[in-house]
Amino acid sequence: MNGHDTLDSELARCLARLAAGDLSARDTILELMADRLRHLAHRMIARFPNVRRWEETDDLFQNAAIRLHRSLGQMRLTEPRSVLAMAATELQRELLDLARRHSGPHSDAANHATGAVPRVDDTAAIARHPVDAATGSDEPLDRWAAFHAAIDDLESEQREVFRMVWYLGCDQKTIAATLGCCERTVKSRWREAREAIRERLGGDPPA
Repeated sequence: MNGHDTLDSELARCLARLAAGDLSARDTILELMADRLRHLAHRMIARFPNVRRWEETDDLFQNAAIRLHRSLGQMRLTEPRSVLAMAATELQRELLDLARRHSGPHSDAANHATGAVPRVDDTAAIARHPVDAATGSDEPLDRWAAFHAAIDDLESEQREVFRMVWYLGCDQKTIAATLGCCERTVKSRWREAREAIRERLGGDPPA
């Protein structure tokens, strides 16, 4: 049994405990997920330059862990992969809150120049989400918020694939193995998700 299978088995046992009313299972889940969550926080904050300028990875990790702990007590999850999806969601929400905090004419970021953000092709596994705090304009942040809202509104299968590609940088083979489907299905869901988001935003996602 490899490390991934071991983690899945341990998470499955914790989810069973949680479903039975043992809220202490949340602490065990966070212990099991700590290294992965911290790594994910490091990857994700690197894609948000205006947040990275003012916040540390550990701050994002701690705040997202608190959110995840709370959500685990409010939602019933049945599959280990749902825990990672929830972790990505809570990191996404924390990053958006931090971006709002560090944008606008009265923020610290408004008084500093921001670097250019490279354009990313919509088929890339990794994307960057710029917020031009230096301009004091709410428009880029509004579009960014709309982008995340569009992800939340995707059909569940599309949303799961989109998050694994866009946020986690997973390749199609890994996603297919995790979801128990073929790579052609992953590719189809990824394409449909991008098209749905593009239609929702009236253009390409932030890049």
